[in-house]
Amino acid sequence: MKETPRVIAVEILNRIEETGAFAEPLLDAFLSRFPANLPDRRLLTNVVYGALRMRGCIDWVIGQLYRGNPMDMETELKNILRAGLYQIMFTDRIPGFAIVDEAVKAAKRLRPAGSGLVNAILRNAIRKREEIVYPSREDDPSLYISVVHSHPLWLVKKWMEMFGIDRTMALCAANNEIPPLTLRVNRWKTTRDEVIEKMHRDGFNVRPTEFSPDGVILSNPVIPLKEIPYYQTGWISVQDEASQLIAHLVAPEAEMAILDVCAGVGRKTTHLAEIMGNQGNIIALDISSHKVEALRDAAKKSGITIVDTMVGDATRDLGSIFREKFDRVLVDAPCSGLGTLRRNPEIKWRISPEDIKNLASLQKCLLSSAATCVKEGGTLVYSTCTVMPEENENVIEDFLGHHEYFRRMQPPDTISGRMIDDKGFFRTDPHHHGTDGFFAAVLNRERNKIN
Repeated sequence: MKETPRVIAVEILNRIEETGAFAEPLLDAFLSRFPANLPDRRLLTNVVYGALRMRGCIDWVIGQLYRGNPMDMETELKNILRAGLYQIMFTDRIPGFAIVDEAVKAAKRLRPAGSGLVNAILRNAIRKREEIVYPSREDDPSLYISVVHSHPLWLVKKWMEMFGIDRTMALCAANNEIPPLTLRVNRWKTTRDEVIEKMHRDGFNVRPTEFSPDGVILSNPVIPLKEIPYYQTGWISVQDEASQLIAHLVAPEAEMAILDVCAGVGRKTTHLAEIMGNQGNIIALDISSHKVEALRDAAKKSGITIVDTMVGDATRDLGSIFREKFDRVLVDAPCSGLGTLRRNPEIKWRISPEDIKNLASLQKCLLSSAATCVKEGGTLVYSTCTVMPEENENVIEDFLGHHEYFRRMQPPDTISGRMIDDKGFFRTDPHHHGTDGFFAAVLNRERNKIN
């Protein structure tokens, strides 16, 4: 049997659930099998992300139609149903009978004994679509939001306490939307106007981002991103608009000494260097050697030469060579990622309250360690891609309570006031700004001694 996009989608969903992998790198690997078939590439991407985004709602429907306990159903069989039900419930381009036929074929290949069950449940989903009962918004609003907008119930209840019903519903709905393909222009090599002009000339649909001076949004690309010449030459890279603004919060200047203590693969590191005009020095530190290697490659592709990389644990004392040596220090902390659910919907099905508690402890440790590296008069920026207060303002308040030489600063004027809250924190939301959900605090070191 030919390996179809639907079969591959199920294989990817299985691997995500069984190994904790992320969808994006798995899709990148599998999409190479359809280099010239744009419809198949789009179908595969749509089914994988759609099934992940709407998994909670789909599982509710499975529970309505399956006579047994869905919790006892094999993962592979459940993912065949999820892929098929996503198409039946949330798309309209393919007839229902064709979706059922393809799902049954996938079951016969991947789980032959379950093909009859797949056929029965999917046909019932089509036939009884109007009879399926969903939770009542009036009687149980948290369960209603959890099911209809497909988020874990514990998270919906948490957000309802924080934001209220309407904002929680808006946030959950926004998390299920397909995010824009946002690119960052490498200002060291070119300008945004030049990129837009050239890409328009080449037939691409691009427009400038609203908040980031370095961003463009690419709509409906006619070829895969990695085949676009401007991507291959390092003129553009992928980065959400809110993420791009973190470097502008750091506000680096040429010839400064910068420390990026959780540099990862270097998106923010290279952006800092581009803003500095490739003049000065940036130390990029990460605990993962694989990420540091990817960072080196990204810097080379971007034409950046001022970045020195190190593999190390930023929760530990970084030593006297780092102490009070940097004009700017960025802590883009590991976090739950709950602000990026549009792009990483699998996160919501695997994160737990205990994870958030543990992450907050790590974040506090990282911030305290990084503080020792800031010069007198220097700036410390803390950022996350989550909307959880335990990982955001609570971390900052705890830090300021133990570090009397730091003060909260207002973000620079380059940041839109629409993204600054009444406490001076940088905060973005998918349903307000059309970006990922980010948080950041800008802190200034005042006195000439750190305890």
